[in-house]
Amino acid sequence: MLRISGSAYRLCDGLSRRDFLRVGALGLGGLTLPGLLRAEAQAGIRSSHKSVIMIYMAGAPSHQDMYDLKMDAPAEIRGEFRPIATSVPGIQICEHLPRLAAIMDRLVPLRSVYGSPNGAHDSFICYTGRSTLNQPPGDWPSFGATISALQGPVNQAVPPFIGLAPNAGHPPYGSPGLPGFLGVGHAAFRPSGPARDDMVLKGMSVEQLSDRRQLLAGLDRLRRDLDAQGTMAGMDEITEQALSILTSNRLAEALDLSREDPAVRQRYGTGDPKNFGDGAPRNLEHFLLARRLVEAGARVVTLNFGRWDFHSDNFNGLKNTHLPLFDQGLSALIEDLHQRGLDQDVSVVAWGEFGRTPRINEAAGRDHWPQVGGGLLAGGGMRTGQVIGATDRLGAEIADRPVHFGEVLSTLYRNLGLDARTTTIPDLAGRPRYLVDDHPPLPELV
Repeated sequence: MLRISGSAYRLCDGLSRRDFLRVGALGLGGLTLPGLLRAEAQAGIRSSHKSVIMIYMAGAPSHQDMYDLKMDAPAEIRGEFRPIATSVPGIQICEHLPRLAAIMDRLVPLRSVYGSPNGAHDSFICYTGRSTLNQPPGDWPSFGATISALQGPVNQAVPPFIGLAPNAGHPPYGSPGLPGFLGVGHAAFRPSGPARDDMVLKGMSVEQLSDRRQLLAGLDRLRRDLDAQGTMAGMDEITEQALSILTSNRLAEALDLSREDPAVRQRYGTGDPKNFGDGAPRNLEHFLLARRLVEAGARVVTLNFGRWDFHSDNFNGLKNTHLPLFDQGLSALIEDLHQRGLDQDVSVVAWGEFGRTPRINEAAGRDHWPQVGGGLLAGGGMRTGQVIGATDRLGAEIADRPVHFGEVLSTLYRNLGLDARTTTIPDLAGRPRYLVDDHPPLPELV
């Protein structure tokens, strides 16, 4: 294990330690830094830098209260919200999303998303485009893990896949997307809380670091000699990548919001960093961090927002705790990407795992409805300012242009330069697996 001397500080496990930084076992999100980077040793680095920011709206928001209001339906269906005009003639969305309405020319509301197999709460389908049923050994990998395996890091100092989700009372609500059969080497790098302090050298000179690097090389040679199966092979390169993160301030600076223009920080706002019930926080700073991280070199950043599972008091919950903050954070992100000239390179998707029942229940809530849900797309050079899909008069069934989760992910893969229907990754048995089932990219966006 490599130890770098430095000043006293607190590690992410909450224990106070003095005068060292354990590079070989730097735990972020339960994984070691070399472990996170293991498979990247074999991944190619592409010169282009396309990226995706995925906002998982934990608990599944009601599509008919956001992007697909049904004013001609009976009162027990349509609810109390009213539609407002947007910057695109003919497109209307909820009155509690005025900032998103103002930039509708940069958005694509999806009104006919389907594919949830049973209406159970799980972020899995958003991250993979697939059901949890009949999985291969090791399980399907998430979008971010797949990109990590296929494209590797843009810059060795910044992991290709970063997850901003904290742990949640309901584990899928806090998942950044799992690596599945690709292994922990492609798990999301999760730089939350005090772990940011561990990603810089503490009073350590490059010369001192070099001495310890030589020591580590000697220890690794010994361990390889003792490993009959050669599992230590490649560790030098992995450790080099871990050291690249620690000896460069690139990632730490991207996570340091004090470096951001105060006016930009004010536009994004702060929201609430505490988890909402057993869900995710409504942390608006995560939207800004996502933009800073893709600028720094991340290929995929996921963030989890809120808890939208309003089985009771749906309308008060939406208008008082979720919609205004979501409206502010997402609109700030999209405007920021355009102002910085990143709108052609950075794709954004915001969605949940299914929709909500058309009929309002006795507790003034909406229950699970896997038949149809919604979402928003932006950026990535896509043709925005249009709506894709439609539901019937009650918002209960798809009436036009069904959009499967896999089609959206296929589109995002395309935006990163990959054909999801021809590109494969090997599973644990070495069998080639396609990135999604047979779902083409959305032709409306090309």
